[in-house]
Amino acid sequence: MDTEAVRSFVRAAELGQLRHAADELGVTQQAVSKRIAALERELDVRLFTRTPRGVELTLDGQAFLPHARTIVTGVDRAVTAIGPGSRALRIDVLGLRSAQAVVLHDYWRSHPGTDLDVVTLRVDDPRVAVAAVQAGDVDASFRSVTDPAALPSDVRMIHAFDSPLELLVGPRHPLARARTLTPSRLRRHRIWVPGIAPRSEWAEFYDQLATDFDLRVDAAGPNFGNEVLLDILADSADVATLVGSRDRYVWPANHDLRRIPIAGPTLAYPLSLLLPRADPHPGLRAVIDHFSNLAPLPEPVWRPSWATTPGGGQQEP
Repeated sequence: MDTEAVRSFVRAAELGQLRHAADELGVTQQAVSKRIAALERELDVRLFTRTPRGVELTLDGQAFLPHARTIVTGVDRAVTAIGPGSRALRIDVLGLRSAQAVVLHDYWRSHPGTDLDVVTLRVDDPRVAVAAVQAGDVDASFRSVTDPAALPSDVRMIHAFDSPLELLVGPRHPLARARTLTPSRLRRHRIWVPGIAPRSEWAEFYDQLATDFDLRVDAAGPNFGNEVLLDILADSADVATLVGSRDRYVWPANHDLRRIPIAGPTLAYPLSLLLPRADPHPGLRAVIDHFSNLAPLPEPVWRPSWATTPGGGQQEP
């Protein structure tokens, strides 16, 4: 089996675009496409389906992906074992437009010599991320295990930073003209957050948030992606959603969407980092130090009950 074809498959699956995978691998999009086509012929299955926005995994592709990652990791480790230096620091983020990716990009811009590999595992269950850390597939993962007792002894979780929430609404929403909002002003308004996955950390976060502030958080309906959500908000007079203040969203100018900060208290989504207890990647220390230099949130701050306190657990990695 051509390991470079497997590597091309993994990066295309993680990035959702053949072009982006080609850019990262330093080859042409046609080369990536040919490698994946050859791999599909060898396996006698289709691994991707084409969409207007890129590629999506088939069921066979989803089944093959974790094993393909193991193949790529094994090859990388084999090369590292006989070569000078060590491989890039590999950190898993929830998405390339997420607050985690934004903060990591800020770190990389201020430390341009850093050999950093940002990946997306595309899993909802934090136990899968824990397993990836244990296996060495990633050096750290931006995931939270809400029950610390469930963490295996060889993985630890530290507080990275807090992401304050903002209300995102269209121009016709009754709260659209507000400069800031208190959580109490969100009551009785429909807050639509599609795609809340069972057993995920954000499912527990929104459950506690809705209970503590008597909010109407609606997860009904399929998640068709951010573009569809933004289109709906732009046309709606009663639907809003919550986003992280550092999350990147891009919409057409005529949508005229409004991001409104929430304070009194600030609603903080706590972002944690999973990493191995023994022999963590040496590049992690500088990244964690970067988190500690982020501006503190305006007090008072609400966090879910399972959140570690800022600065808590940030011992030497």
